[in-house]
Amino acid sequence: MCGVTGFWGDARQAAELEASARAMSDRLRHRGPDDAGTWCDPEAGLALGHRRLSILDLSPEGHQPMVSADGRWVLSYNGEIYNYRKVAEALRTRGVRFRSSSDTEVLLEGIATWGVEETLARIAGMFAFAVWDRNQRRLFLARDRLGIKPLYYARWRGGLLFASELKAMTAFPKFDPELDRDAISLFLRHGYIPGPYSVYRGVGKVQPGHILVCNSAGAAPESRCWWNAEEVLHRAKADGFRGTPEEAVDELERLGRRIVGEHMVADVPLGAFLSGGIDSSSVVSLMQAQSGRPIRTFTIGFQENDFDEAKFARDVARHLGTEHTELYLDSKEAAAVIPELPEIWDEPFADNSQIPTFLVSRLARETVTVSLSGDGGDELFGGYGRYQDTLDTWSALPGVPWPVRRWLAIGLRAAAAVPAGARGAGIGRGRGGRLLQRVSESLRSRADVLAGRTIDELYLVLLSAWPHPDSVVLGAHEPRTLIGDARLAARVPEALERMMLVDTLTYLPDDILTKMDRASMAVSLEARVPLLDHRLVEFAWRLPIQMRVRAGQTKWPLREVLARHLPRALYERPKQGFSVPIGEWLRGPLREWSETLLAEERLRRDGIFDMAGIRSVWAGHLQGRPNESKLWGVLMFQAWLEHRDRSRRSL
Repeated sequence: MCGVTGFWGDARQAAELEASARAMSDRLRHRGPDDAGTWCDPEAGLALGHRRLSILDLSPEGHQPMVSADGRWVLSYNGEIYNYRKVAEALRTRGVRFRSSSDTEVLLEGIATWGVEETLARIAGMFAFAVWDRNQRRLFLARDRLGIKPLYYARWRGGLLFASELKAMTAFPKFDPELDRDAISLFLRHGYIPGPYSVYRGVGKVQPGHILVCNSAGAAPESRCWWNAEEVLHRAKADGFRGTPEEAVDELERLGRRIVGEHMVADVPLGAFLSGGIDSSSVVSLMQAQSGRPIRTFTIGFQENDFDEAKFARDVARHLGTEHTELYLDSKEAAAVIPELPEIWDEPFADNSQIPTFLVSRLARETVTVSLSGDGGDELFGGYGRYQDTLDTWSALPGVPWPVRRWLAIGLRAAAAVPAGARGAGIGRGRGGRLLQRVSESLRSRADVLAGRTIDELYLVLLSAWPHPDSVVLGAHEPRTLIGDARLAARVPEALERMMLVDTLTYLPDDILTKMDRASMAVSLEARVPLLDHRLVEFAWRLPIQMRVRAGQTKWPLREVLARHLPRALYERPKQGFSVPIGEWLRGPLREWSETLLAEERLRRDGIFDMAGIRSVWAGHLQGRPNESKLWGVLMFQAWLEHRDRSRRSL
């Protein structure tokens, strides 16, 4: 993997352009410790920066930014093109001669031969890149179909900045954007900031499957969608799989084996993350089935039994014959990495599985440079328990019109205010007060469920950490997103399929893939996600929803592929997830840290959150009412804000 940076503004001296580009790219050294480069066009006022993690063609011929053979195009690229050999053969028939064996050169010469959009349609991989057209003075910023690799951009003082991570932008002279309180409200609800928003006003994310076309430094970029997930879903359904379920499993294994094989191509040591769950076990099984030596696998274990998956991974590794490494940590050792999280994730991020993801990445990097991951199986094959929870809850609601349920919800909220008010007035301290708080929170939760007019609104409520973030973030007006948007129902009428599509467009790129990208890149490890190769995604979408989730069993095709490699007893168990006992930690080893970040004076001084509301939730958690999902978001924001302010003072 690599780090991409750059800017386009007024004409300046080459030395000044290179100095700014170098300062920005140096902030991304962790993404590419092997090489660094800059390229500038002083007359246009444009500079590109790059940090390289060498994976394919370790020679200097893979140096970036790279200039095309005809001298027209200049590329700074982050990613891997898995079918680059096939694309290279097509280019050779057009007379292209390559000076390296890197996929970077294949991508660049493809653009020089076919143009940006046709090249994007031909390649399979994960990527984000900036490419400059010297002839027409146009800049293209592009991101892969599923949003596996990140790319931020901002219009700033008449120019344009872009980078793989926000920290590179902050190295640009006088770049000091204001916080976006509306985006912070989205963060409190979801635990991540959905694109195209970021924590800063005026700083956006290039959306998955999109290109930004920049015709001048001062004009707003034109956003083009080159891979539309919803349209691809409809085409896949129109060309639906017509074979038997058993034939679908055969095809999934054939395609999966080929794609995993492509993802195993590297000129550096390679391994895989293994949790013992269906997704990672499937990837490792397909790797080991076509490897002449034991695959290196890695897992993290925790002393708390309820959160320990390492024992399952150990059994899978033993059966497959992998070279397995596991590391067991206690709560103090795991919690010790928490001060590093704001620097690693670069903007507020509150999926607490970020902790084990970082730890297992750090473990893997001790012996490998590339590691395959099983991310994506839940979105493709209906693996999340919240899907069935939503369907069951919706079917259990009384068969009464929404206006009646709305009035019931109003009544419940009014009833919830009575115990809350009594406790606030000092009535019922101690055990009685805790009971009043539980009653109040229970009534509010039921009111939120009843108030949902559609199953889409119900889904939004059930996945929200804070169902009403505007009441917590001062001065915020939460933007609407695709999550909970009932208008999508007219286009994708099957509720389960709709939830899976919404997650693919939001939760997957902005939570799951962001988590993996930052955790792995923090230790200069390339993480690859073969289940999210677009060819496999499109095949999964061709399968009827009743085949992906069959007779109530999620991930049915994946389970059947895995059964050809592992005994079912090794993976047929309730889904556990890759998590840590954060609730217990907040009352134990993290209590002092939390108290500092949630101090009344600090919350009042920062002026971001409603101090009384936050303190009430914190007090309830300490008294035995679990609120870790709410608190972790606030704590991660407060820690990020502290890190940002400290970084500013050090400049």
